[in-house]
Amino acid sequence: MAAQPDSRLERSKQPVNDLDAVRELFGAMLVRGGLVDPLAIERANRVISKLGGDRTLLSVLTSTEGLSREAVVDCIRLHRPDLPLGAILVELGMINGGQLRQALQLQATAKNEQKIGAILVSRKMLRERDLTLVLAAQLGFICEEPDIGDCDRTLIKAVSHKAIERFCFLPIRRVGEEVVVAFTDPMDQNARTEAARTMGSGIRPVMCSVATLNQAIGALNRQRERGEKSKQDSEELKRAPDLVDRILIQSISAGASDIHIEPLQERVRVRARIDGILRELHEFPSDELPALVSRLKIMSEADIAERRRHQDGRIEFEHPETGGITDLRASFYVTVLGECVVLRVLNQASRIIELDNIGLGPSVLERFKNGALESPSGVVIVTGPTGSGKTSTLYSCVNHLSDDTTSIISAEDPVEYRIDGISQCSVAPKVGRTFEESLRHVVRQDPDVIVLGEIRDAATAESAIQAALTGHKVLTTFHTEDSIGGLLRLMNMKIESFLISSTVVCVIAQRLLRRVCPDCSHPVTAEVADLQAIGWQMSDAQGAEFSEGDGCKSCHFTGYSGRIAVFEALVLSEAVREAILERKTSAQIRRISLESSGLVTLLEDGLSKAARGDTTLREIRRTLPRLATPRSLSEIRRLSGMR
Repeated sequence: MAAQPDSRLERSKQPVNDLDAVRELFGAMLVRGGLVDPLAIERANRVISKLGGDRTLLSVLTSTEGLSREAVVDCIRLHRPDLPLGAILVELGMINGGQLRQALQLQATAKNEQKIGAILVSRKMLRERDLTLVLAAQLGFICEEPDIGDCDRTLIKAVSHKAIERFCFLPIRRVGEEVVVAFTDPMDQNARTEAARTMGSGIRPVMCSVATLNQAIGALNRQRERGEKSKQDSEELKRAPDLVDRILIQSISAGASDIHIEPLQERVRVRARIDGILRELHEFPSDELPALVSRLKIMSEADIAERRRHQDGRIEFEHPETGGITDLRASFYVTVLGECVVLRVLNQASRIIELDNIGLGPSVLERFKNGALESPSGVVIVTGPTGSGKTSTLYSCVNHLSDDTTSIISAEDPVEYRIDGISQCSVAPKVGRTFEESLRHVVRQDPDVIVLGEIRDAATAESAIQAALTGHKVLTTFHTEDSIGGLLRLMNMKIESFLISSTVVCVIAQRLLRRVCPDCSHPVTAEVADLQAIGWQMSDAQGAEFSEGDGCKSCHFTGYSGRIAVFEALVLSEAVREAILERKTSAQIRRISLESSGLVTLLEDGLSKAARGDTTLREIRRTLPRLATPRSLSEIRRLSGMR
């Protein structure tokens, strides 16, 4: 049986809600430990009083005094301040005040008396190892998280597996006449007595997390069972199809855009990217990885015997109960611990979003339609990093242009959305059907609109430019940070500036931000420091209605549910074209774009959507590039037509 956490480790104090009292006790400990002097504490408190919000003493001292978390943890271990666990976690920056309040609320409403640390870990607000580090310091112990490979084999052999599982300890190494032993509960006298008896010497207790001990137990059990490896492999091959189906069904049902299957030292971790954030769904022994990878290779028609080279493939997964089909793009990447598999979920949403509903402001949408999509020829580029929703926007544009009088043809890798009335081609380099080869034949098909899945290199870029020069409208995607970056990257690909100036009609950059959960959303007042970090003053945010989510079951206690797109649509004006011809810098082209083309930047579009409660300032700071100081909210709304 795997080790279980011991609730005795957490102190049952009442939470200290007075932030001033917490800071006073914490500051006194730091002074007593010789880390700072009283004047530094006074200066930090003055900074906190000016900035406001839930600022912690340590966050200020880190920037002003160069104080490190490790030094503070050692100080806690030596002086053991009379503070509850939650207050220490907040001061150390391991959780924020909002998360502590959520956990306390859950603790108050829970039927069982679950400890605050266990709640934070179970809700993914806190890593178990961080919790163990602080608990060890509170109890006056050093925290160590040993890998089974780091432990002295002689000491491990001296202890029975049953004793390790029952008493929850792991011998690490011998130091002089003592043995360093990791306990999940170093206060358990029975465990310490058993360890000393087994080792036949004195012990030096340290503390480790339950997860670390469980990993060690799992590794020891697998080592013990290797004598039956052939039988075990046969059983794993039988289990692999069910395991793959379970992973895919759970991930797709949760709305995952990517599924990561990653080999670690003693286990395999399965994570799904949901709303742009990776969440752990499963873990299983590393011995099961080969069978799982083999099953996925069979499904994706990859070479099952090849384990030395990276491979790609594609899976059409049929739900065993509903019969629904989901397309997945598989990537097999060889690492030192085994093959890492990432599955991109392609057409998880069968419907294409109407162009009017993708999230462009009314004025920006009108400029985009009239200046780019309605243009008889030219290149329209949708740019952004992987997973930013470029393909969805591209197909919204294609769907807008598609009618009985227009011939549309595509070359993609792969075809992610299938639309009736459009000639779609999925490139296949293995048989010579490359982007370049397909484009040579595309222009002979008498198309009005050419959809090129992605500009990957100079040859593809030149093909798109040449197609536009012959009077075709070309829609494609690109990987750059913003709209100006798309133009500069074309220049860096040795495309002549006069060709870019005469063919590119629009570059639209985008990102996906997490949307505030509607079930737990509540109005908040923006802090001055948060606004200043993005280049705003309080006056710039006049009229804003910011919101945040407290966290609830429907959003997995994250405060976010779903995603919202933000855009930067640069419809090239004559002034911008001249700047390209003159090969001006990115800063100069951006300034000219802001002045002459009505450009609303990614940051500004994100701020306008945060100001109406769709997303948060924290999400904007995490995701959006800050390449120029944003204009005021009233000016952004005037330019975008968004309210």
